[in-house]
Amino acid sequence: MRLLLAPMEGLLDFPLRDILTRVGGYDHAVTEFARVSGTVLPRRYFHRISPELVSAGRTAAGTPVRVQLLGSEPARMADSAAVLVALGPAGVDLNFGCPAPTVNRHRGGAVLLDEPELLYRIAAAVRAVVPRGMPFSAKMRLGVRDTRRALECAQALVEGGVDELVVHARTKAEGYRPPAHWEWVGRIADVVPVPVAANGEIWCEADWRRCCAVSGTDDVMLGRGAVADPFLARRIRQAIPDEVATDPTWREQEWDELRPLLAHFWQLVRMRVAARHAPGRLKQWLGLLRRNYLPAQRLFDEIRLLRLPQEVDLVLVRHRIFPTPKALAA
Repeated sequence: MRLLLAPMEGLLDFPLRDILTRVGGYDHAVTEFARVSGTVLPRRYFHRISPELVSAGRTAAGTPVRVQLLGSEPARMADSAAVLVALGPAGVDLNFGCPAPTVNRHRGGAVLLDEPELLYRIAAAVRAVVPRGMPFSAKMRLGVRDTRRALECAQALVEGGVDELVVHARTKAEGYRPPAHWEWVGRIADVVPVPVAANGEIWCEADWRRCCAVSGTDDVMLGRGAVADPFLARRIRQAIPDEVATDPTWREQEWDELRPLLAHFWQLVRMRVAARHAPGRLKQWLGLLRRNYLPAQRLFDEIRLLRLPQEVDLVLVRHRIFPTPKALAA
């Protein structure tokens, strides 16, 4: 069994990756995508999206982090991958899963699933510069509008040299709407000779069990479910059933453990994000946490209309996220 932490553009970046891997349970994480377009990406760009590169490609908790590339030009992708490889990441990943219209309009992400031959050329070009000892994976969806070419796309990526696949079990057109078609992960796994992980619509331990049963794989990538429930991967590993995990007393204990992690997250965001954008990042995470934690709902309600980080600081003190105002300067 492997549990992987998903790349999520605009959400699961370095600060949140640091927090979730501190809680534990993940075999590896993947960065937000590095967009390769007209020029070769410089070293500083990769260091910005993956500060873990300065620590052998691992988070502070020791979780390996693969850096994800997105683009449609094989030669440019290979040239940027060569720059990345020289920095020593824990692995290289290719993005054929992003459904965002702005990305797809510029021939990136899931829209390329109509062109299996291009997927092969991209994978082969990048494989040529990624050393065999370095993990090389790709994430794909089931297709653009339908699943007719899903098997062909998976085979093209593997023939191009990818040695692991993650399948987000929906088409580009389906976006993030339920359900996820986990049975297709099994169909893909049947036709490729590499490990295949399932992704999509896994919010709790019961979802994980159903996904594994339907897909036939024990390898799962967690995305929004991990952000909404930071302890999900750890509970899956400990085989703690949902009826225990949803008990109010259990949730209160988890919130107590989460409180200092929220403080650390806020401090990381304050260091990395412009002041005017920082409150939005905390609201974004709390917006998902409130699915599982009542205190997150109360905290979200209090900061929802706040715009200044200093105003947010005071609310965090009142909610015992920070023990005292002096802790804000620590």
